[in-house]
Amino acid sequence: ISGKEESTITKSGDSVSTISIPFSPSATETMAISEFSDVPLIVLCEADTDMDRAKELEAGADEYIIKPFSPIELLAQIRALLRRTQGLGFKPVRLVSTGELTINFTTHEVFLSGRRVKLTPVEHNLLSELVRNEGRVLTHRFLMEKVWGSEYADEFSFIKKYIYRLRSKLESDASKPQMLLTERGIGYRFIKP
Repeated sequence: ISGKEESTITKSGDSVSTISIPFSPSATETMAISEFSDVPLIVLCEADTDMDRAKELEAGADEYIIKPFSPIELLAQIRALLRRTQGLGFKPVRLVSTGELTINFTTHEVFLSGRRVKLTPVEHNLLSELVRNEGRVLTHRFLMEKVWGSEYADEFSFIKKYIYRLRSKLESDASKPQMLLTERGIGYRFIKP
């Protein structure tokens, strides 16, 4: 990541990404990582201004630790972050309502302006992934891995077909989408209707 160090600490399936920023902080790197990963993110930085911390946290960092720090402090922060994100009362979102669109992740029902929309399981999984990441561009590879599995990560032709089907069912004009937007050469983005 352009002159920055990135490391992942893994123990029994738990992982946290840390970004070490040696000079001036740049929220761009933090945002790039948080757009493509749900792994908790800790920024380790020498700079210590309120503005620096605010930028990194707004960009997607979960924690911000100022250098120098002790390994004991870092380990304690990692453990606390894992507790907050992976258990101890954490409940997955079961219902999302965004504008005119409502998705029930438990029953796999989708409603648009109060009317039920029938989706196949694959269509539902693809839409769910896009809605959970509202406003973010999700790459073709990311969507393929999440919806079809890692063995299909390079088979981008599937996505076009299913995005077209979703647009036909959810957009007022599938040729001029307002919710399911294409980011040419990158992937797709969901925007609230």
